[in-house]
Amino acid sequence: MTETSRSFLELGPKINLMSKIRRGYWQLIWLVFYRFTPVSMHRWRCFILRIFGAKIPDRAYPYPSARIWAPWNLEMGKESCLASGVDCYNIAKICIGDRVTISKRSFLCSASHDFEREGSPLIVGNINIEEGVWVAAECFIGPGVLIAENAVVLARSVVTRNIEKKNVVAGNPARLIRLRKNIIK
Repeated sequence: MTETSRSFLELGPKINLMSKIRRGYWQLIWLVFYRFTPVSMHRWRCFILRIFGAKIPDRAYPYPSARIWAPWNLEMGKESCLASGVDCYNIAKICIGDRVTISKRSFLCSASHDFEREGSPLIVGNINIEEGVWVAAECFIGPGVLIAENAVVLARSVVTRNIEKKNVVAGNPARLIRLRKNIIK
């Protein structure tokens, strides 16, 4: 594997027929009972996600147009938000701490391909976003990334490496802009 993919796991037999059936059933439920709910029905969407294995409290805010690939690989903390148009491609686990905002049209991507190997096998890595983080609009968060407590990822940034506590980052690839000042509660 390449230098950047050492923390990844290869994915082989996990995507089998039963997995595809489970995902198909989830997509049907998402379309009928989740997607077209009013924005204010966050508790209902949390309930549906929990039925499919998500670890999510009632006080989380998944928006109706947020796409979640596999609810059984999603953990969200209280007062956290997956805003409109967020794509949560969670072949591996995506863990979101308390009071985290993932803003509009951001893409959380827990899988990629190892293009250095024959057949470009699928590789996966958990994404961990700790308490108090803000991921601004249209960001890309890659597999295996940890975004530490109270960090900020500015709009349209591409994060492929870990972000340290209270760092404010921007760009492609995301680079440190400054440290976040004291957070007022």
